[in-house]
Amino acid sequence: MLNKNVLTKILDIALKKGGDFAEIYVEEKTVNNIFCEDNKIERINGGIEKGAGIRVINAGNTAYVYTNDLTESGLLNSAITASNALVNANSAPISNINLQVRKPNYTLDCLKQPDNMGIEDKITKILDANKLARNISEEIRQVTIAIGDSKKKLQIANSNGVYVEDERLRVRLIANIVSGRDNLIQTGYESAGGVCGLELLDEFSLEALAEKAANLSLNMLDAKPAPAGKMPIVMAAEAGGTMVHEACGHGLEADLVQRGLSVYNKKGEKVANEKVTVIDDASIPSKYGSYVFDDEGEVGQKTILIENGYLTNYMYDYLTAEKDKVKSTGNGRRESYQHKPIPRMSNTYIAPGFDKPDEIIKSTKKGLLVKKMGGGQVNTTNGDFVFEVSEGYLIEDGEVQYPVRGATLIGNGPIALTQIDRVANDIGYAIGTCGKDGQGVPVADAQPTIRIKELTVGGTAIDHDNLTIKRIRRK
Repeated sequence: MLNKNVLTKILDIALKKGGDFAEIYVEEKTVNNIFCEDNKIERINGGIEKGAGIRVINAGNTAYVYTNDLTESGLLNSAITASNALVNANSAPISNINLQVRKPNYTLDCLKQPDNMGIEDKITKILDANKLARNISEEIRQVTIAIGDSKKKLQIANSNGVYVEDERLRVRLIANIVSGRDNLIQTGYESAGGVCGLELLDEFSLEALAEKAANLSLNMLDAKPAPAGKMPIVMAAEAGGTMVHEACGHGLEADLVQRGLSVYNKKGEKVANEKVTVIDDASIPSKYGSYVFDDEGEVGQKTILIENGYLTNYMYDYLTAEKDKVKSTGNGRRESYQHKPIPRMSNTYIAPGFDKPDEIIKSTKKGLLVKKMGGGQVNTTNGDFVFEVSEGYLIEDGEVQYPVRGATLIGNGPIALTQIDRVANDIGYAIGTCGKDGQGVPVADAQPTIRIKELTVGGTAIDHDNLTIKRIRRK
């Protein structure tokens, strides 16, 4: 990595023609993945990527230049390019930049480095999970099992004197099972991941994930067609927080609010039932969206976005925080050195309440129990959404009856938040890669078991042409 003298010199050059702020982000990333498909190890891939991004901001305008030439001369040339891009910079150059190491408020520990487990041992675990899944039923048509890990070393320095060094390790496990009967095909998908090492395998074994995914796909083969119409929806904690992430979370990112692309431009107002509190927290140990520092060197933190139904805050990066004259919430994130940071979620969830999950179901005369969400579409401007249900069950007279397939949830995020009338004392997480502005970043989302008094299920006509601003990408 680069020494402080070189970093200071680069920042000085970047601000040579003036500007309010300059930053350099240096990254070295190592990735390893093993995939089993078609009953054999189909792919083993890995690689190392290094590079740096240099950003200069003046009067709210940004120049961003990235390079994989990490020599001093290469970085200085990139800094000159960034400086020259802001030809209208009229502020005086910042001088005497004094970089001070920013200390973390917490640590995210790794107990078992992935490098300490040989490829042969990983392959054995993958093949064992593949064999288990295929032996469950002759109706299993396709099995995909994968282990992946990434290690990212970072340096961040800026003209405000911030200097950060960080290392992030993420591990991910995937089981995707396809079952078939006659012309009917159903898929079961399970994944686990975290900012941790291979101790993740102690909590989520590949065989357990494969078995759960296989049983889900087989269960859905026996499912009946989903009923259509308006009805109560009970969303189990194991469904994860896809709903809150997509129908609510993106609308609470400050850049969308400032650009008029969010329906949640209502700070201080009541936007949800008083039982609903929504939080984004990058500091939760081992979760997939966690980090010690964001990609601007700000300490990751817990931010209450909606408290007891009232909108209290947004997720900010440096630039949007400057515009609103507030402090960054540590949500400046980027996919890599090739991207400038923007406000992004980390681990976003609805806080647990006081109800018991089984009592919520018992108090529901007729409705739909959702245990797993699929993909869908959401319009962040007005909050309208359509979500697929991967695993759902009919509720009648307070009892879970039989599985249903083909269900979709159609509604509006802000309205759905006001319609939540029961919030349980449990919580369940899901992981994914969240896409925004051409960038993908790892996130987690969560919720307790909740009940929405009424949503439209299935079969209702909807104008899809006006509901394609954001297509959800959940992996």
